[in-house]
Amino acid sequence: MIVTTTPQLDGKTISRYLGIASGEAILGANVVRDFMASITDIVGGRSAAYEEELRSARNIAINEMVEEAKQLGANAVVGVDLDYETIGQSMLMVSACGTAVYIE
Repeated sequence: MIVTTTPQLDGKTISRYLGIASGEAILGANVVRDFMASITDIVGGRSAAYEEELRSARNIAINEMVEEAKQLGANAVVGVDLDYETIGQSMLMVSACGTAVYIE
């Protein structure tokens, strides 16, 4: 499955547009991770714990989008957009959305 943020694929012809495919992931950060991240925020630097949560949520959302695209009969997803949102104080939502297509 080809997944791209571009609206088309160089050298490929999109023969069918099959609809929107999307995936979401909502993850909670645990108390220890929150505490360690707050210390990192105070002393400066990157928060590896939250970076890992972001990567994990992004991968889950993309994988769900790909599975939905496959169910539509697609072999590619174009125009993919990733959105990141916080819900409350310790929940993270990542959504992936694109157009499921069949390419020749």
